[in-house]
Amino acid sequence: MSQFLSFIRKEFYHILRDTRTMLILLGMPIVQIILFGFAISTEVKNTKVAVFDPSKDATTRHIIDRFQASEYFTVSDYLYNPDQIEKVLKEGRASIVMVFDENFSNNLLHTGKADIQLIVDATDPNQATTITNYATNILNRQYSEITEGSSGAPFTIVPQIRMLYNPQMKGAYNFVPGVMGLILMLICAMMTSIAIVREKETGSMEVLLVSPVKPIYIILAKAVPYFTLSIVNFITILLLSVFVLGVPIAGSLVLLTAVSLLFILVALLFGLLISNVVNTQVAAMLISGMGLMLPTILLSGMMFPIESMPAILQWIANITPARWYIEAVRKLMIQGVDGVFVIREFAILIFMALVLMVISLRSFKTRMQ
Repeated sequence: MSQFLSFIRKEFYHILRDTRTMLILLGMPIVQIILFGFAISTEVKNTKVAVFDPSKDATTRHIIDRFQASEYFTVSDYLYNPDQIEKVLKEGRASIVMVFDENFSNNLLHTGKADIQLIVDATDPNQATTITNYATNILNRQYSEITEGSSGAPFTIVPQIRMLYNPQMKGAYNFVPGVMGLILMLICAMMTSIAIVREKETGSMEVLLVSPVKPIYIILAKAVPYFTLSIVNFITILLLSVFVLGVPIAGSLVLLTAVSLLFILVALLFGLLISNVVNTQVAAMLISGMGLMLPTILLSGMMFPIESMPAILQWIANITPARWYIEAVRKLMIQGVDGVFVIREFAILIFMALVLMVISLRSFKTRMQ
């Protein structure tokens, strides 16, 4: 019995001395419960609304105030030209545009009917449906108040709904960009995360360290083969998306390929960074798998709207590479935007690649412990 207890103590010592494993075992459940508790929500809150109001009367201002007071909407832009409507949607400054009829209040008083057009970005059909329902409910409440306060003929506010970019409301239009980001991030990071760790475990790292090759060349040499394989993965995913799932490439194929190659580079550098800071392949696989999968699924906008999350999770989402890649793919594939509308996403991914490259070089150990 004493020998058995000695073995148990020995195993505890081994586990407790490995601080990284302890962080994974005890820290991962905390991270998971916070992410799942706050990030997963079927509600769509703080949706950005742009308003085109040529009437500018008391009734339209009251309706706009109603939207602003709602927890589900935030009025982000006031448009002065109908040509700005599609631009504000492509730039991501709004998810819905509310267009009032001219002489809205006069039409309502004299004819008993006034029109409002709701133009919704339907690249995410589930979110578009939810947003439309929320907006319609607010308009219905406004209609009830006007009707109750009037002793004359009943008034009617008619919302005309227009779904842009995905009028058929196909789920694949939202599903494909998210899955592209998830697959490329996980596969690329997992492949490279074990690259340097494998050399450490097999003992061949000593040979690399005594060679005259600079650390940057060792890191790049590890990344190039996986970069080539990742390009094959990207082509396969893209062909299946277009010819099997029926998702069109409405924008530039060259820009889509460029942002995908940039994202692949970021994912590979992420994996190499993980490979530099851990000592076992198991730890590398756990961090690259679980540590990257949850943020990519929950905090990239792939499944749940980022605007509905608490401020701290929105900040974390901003440093999640998959968020910017998925946004760029949606704009290029579904919305068909020009390159000027994805400059921000390109700039952020380039910045992330440079930061990861610098950190990977600094964390690369030139001496064996």
